[in-house]
Amino acid sequence: MTDVARQAGVALGTVSNTLNNPDKVSDATRRRVLAAIAELGFVRNDAARSLAAGSSTTVGLVLADLDNSFFVDIARGAETILRQHGMNLLIANTDVDPAREQRNLELFEESRVAGILITPTPWVAARRPAIRSTPLVYVNAHPGDPSSSGVVVDERRGGYLAARHLIDLGRTRLLFVGGPFLLEAVAARRDGAQQAVEESRGVSLEVLETRGLNIPHGRQAGREIVEGGAGRVDGIIAASDLMAIGCMQVFDDETGFDVPADIAITGYDNNHFASESATPVSTIAQPGEEMGRAAAQLLINQITAPESAQPRTVTLEPHLIARRSTLGEAWRRD
Repeated sequence: MTDVARQAGVALGTVSNTLNNPDKVSDATRRRVLAAIAELGFVRNDAARSLAAGSSTTVGLVLADLDNSFFVDIARGAETILRQHGMNLLIANTDVDPAREQRNLELFEESRVAGILITPTPWVAARRPAIRSTPLVYVNAHPGDPSSSGVVVDERRGGYLAARHLIDLGRTRLLFVGGPFLLEAVAARRDGAQQAVEESRGVSLEVLETRGLNIPHGRQAGREIVEGGAGRVDGIIAASDLMAIGCMQVFDDETGFDVPADIAITGYDNNHFASESATPVSTIAQPGEEMGRAAAQLLINQITAPESAQPRTVTLEPHLIARRSTLGEAWRRD
């Protein structure tokens, strides 16, 4: 800023006013300062401004997996609310790596962000990260400590809706596929499916625990289902869309099983590609953007009114989106 002031032939305070309070500067002076800024390639240091002012207009978002469109939806929803409050969003991806998660948290703390939103690594025990008193809100996870807020989805309800959908379609030999069950969300989805089965006469539920929720895990599960013999299962509740797609790839490529005539399949998450697969996947949609908006608002409350913002957890409802993997030709793409 000193260089800009020298180049424009004005006081340092005039440069500051041009950037922050332009109404205090005459048009001619403002144009001279802006010309000097352009000529010198000056970019203001918002981190330094935050330190000087004792506040920041930037929020950090630590996401578990940017390959999953569900987390992208969370980011989009959070950014919408933050922009309404004149704040900016910085995103860091952890690739479901606890070490990267912690380092990203430390980087945001070092940058003195106003607050942090985090979708934590799912298989790490919930805890408050080792950071200072930066306001923190958990998304898609229960808070790791009583001083933080969180936004979650009723995962048990999601599993219930998936199983109920298959049962209402006349499927009676169900299989829940997903894992590992140390993931709280997966275990809750399984329990919800079990509840729906227990409410229904003549319906059974088997469980196949997997080591993960991606397409390779789904393909492995599909092979195990095929080895178990045709007719043993007529409905699959997959714990993720990727899991469902992996199973269907095996059925399409390696067997004579038809989806959904022989086996109807539901997924979970409503990833964007679930509707674009060769057989569009019926799924349980998590309200990603709504979760992001709710979490951002909780964080704004903590930042602007820390003395009155009480820690709390917001629970949102999932909903079923039925597509060809369960409805067959009765479903038509819009």
